[in-house]
Amino acid sequence: MAKSTRQTLSAAEARRIALAAQGFARARPAAPGTRQLNSAIARMGVLQIDSVNVFARSHYMPLFSRLGPYDTAALDRLLFTRRAPYVESWAHVAAFIRSEDWNLFRFRMDDNRAKYGTAPDGWFRQHLEIVDWVRAELAARGPLRPAQIEHDAQRGARGQWWDWDVVKHALEYLFLFGEVAIAGRRGFERRYALAEQVIPAEVLAAPVERYDAIRELIRRAARAYGVATASDLADYWRIKDRPAVNAAISDLVDTGELAPVTVAGWLSAARPAKAWMHRDAAVPRRVDAAALLTPFDPVVWFRSRAERLFAFDYRIEIYTPAPLRRYGYYSLPVLIGDDIVGRVDLKADRAASTLRVQSAWWEQQRPSDAAARLADEIRAAARWQGLDAISVSRWGDAADDLGDVLPEASRHEAGPATEATLIESSLDAPRVQESGVEEPV
Repeated sequence: MAKSTRQTLSAAEARRIALAAQGFARARPAAPGTRQLNSAIARMGVLQIDSVNVFARSHYMPLFSRLGPYDTAALDRLLFTRRAPYVESWAHVAAFIRSEDWNLFRFRMDDNRAKYGTAPDGWFRQHLEIVDWVRAELAARGPLRPAQIEHDAQRGARGQWWDWDVVKHALEYLFLFGEVAIAGRRGFERRYALAEQVIPAEVLAAPVERYDAIRELIRRAARAYGVATASDLADYWRIKDRPAVNAAISDLVDTGELAPVTVAGWLSAARPAKAWMHRDAAVPRRVDAAALLTPFDPVVWFRSRAERLFAFDYRIEIYTPAPLRRYGYYSLPVLIGDDIVGRVDLKADRAASTLRVQSAWWEQQRPSDAAARLADEIRAAARWQGLDAISVSRWGDAADDLGDVLPEASRHEAGPATEATLIESSLDAPRVQESGVEEPV
């Protein structure tokens, strides 16, 4: 790979830069372990959390996409054990970050407190007695699940925020404000603790000023994206303060860490988008990846960027009424080579030990071996999830192509209506909205 100092990039170069920055130009390891997991997370900087579990929970998926089948128990040990090196934070919505990065988001915690914790008629100020009681319970008893905390106000009183009870409500506000941290999960249920019970003391003792934090986050986003617009960089951490983002970009250009570039096809020739390339970004001559992506992978999570990079128009259809779905409930983008060439809607039918391909679709262009390479990813996905069989539906213009190269797979009928019935048994109350704003999970 050669590093580029040019000021103009082709659309194909921008795609390859972006994929290389996310780790897709690397060969998958034969036996990925803790070192490879840490390395992949460091390259992304964040793992977004999502509660939908039709195929696999979203935070497991980016590592499968980059490393291939790996032991999810190894990731669980990194994320959920006592004093784990990672912690949940409202980073790119609800996500895992390094514990040592907790204070990079202190400005967001302060903003949340100003927004939700100061209004005299707001929930928080109206329920200070309960909030104080919850704090005291955590201080006295350590990490707790909401069900382990009892309060008289719970009996018969349900909140209006996703129908949570008042204790859960108080815990979530305190988490938004940084007073409470997540001390792991049991299953997918959070265990809450005071921040000082989870975050290392040396981290809490080293606050980061707002502008310094935003500058560092923009620097990390630029490195993780390789090449990006200001909107891309701001979205990586969902930073709304655009003057601070622009100032951070300017500083990083002055120090030589970012270089202005023009990418062909981003907006129009008459009005090209301003973009920047990180000084460490590689420009591979070729990227030959094959992967299934979660909708919340950094490669595609910002929809306008996915359209610019891949001409890929992607919308999640979990909130679309079943008869109106075009591609399926929770379709996964398919990366082959250096392009997104299709999407498949997968369901892990654990009762039948079968990976069901509920629908399969091609984009406009794909290489001649796309079906065979997708079939290999489907096999790897079934093996990773411990499923013994594969079944391919007849829904979608790629379904028959996929069935032809998966001779071991059975076929089944599926469409929007039948799919809606099949997902019910494996759905954990979807929380993510297409806007990208995730309800707490």
